[in-house]
Amino acid sequence: MSEDKSIRIDKYLWSVRIYKTRSIASEECRKGRILIGNVQVKPSRTITQNEIITVRKPPVNFTYRIIEPIENRVSAKLVQQFIENITPEEEKLKLDFRHTSGTFYREKGTGRPTKKERRLIDRLKDGKDTG
Repeated sequence: MSEDKSIRIDKYLWSVRIYKTRSIASEECRKGRILIGNVQVKPSRTITQNEIITVRKPPVNFTYRIIEPIENRVSAKLVQQFIENITPEEEKLKLDFRHTSGTFYREKGTGRPTKKERRLIDRLKDGKDTG
């Protein structure tokens, strides 16, 4: 279908829902967070079938393989037909760790933590015994 067409990387990243807008995808390319073959690419870089794309979204580096280049945005259910997520498990675990790492809730109106409370929070985050 689109092997004879040239599809821009920023448009492709937007169409397969890696980024919410095309301008965000273009900006990420300019920042050097999109790699093809370990080379930073510009937003105007054209893509082909079976290329490997690395998308750096700190702290995780996602890796995708292009199944078929498309230029129109597709529904979330159809994305799997056009891109394959081949991110290693250790990268996915980085994301899980960030979500499970402690976020502490403080009641509204209690103000900033005191020095003693800050030390306790730091010990809890580090996993050290508080005794």
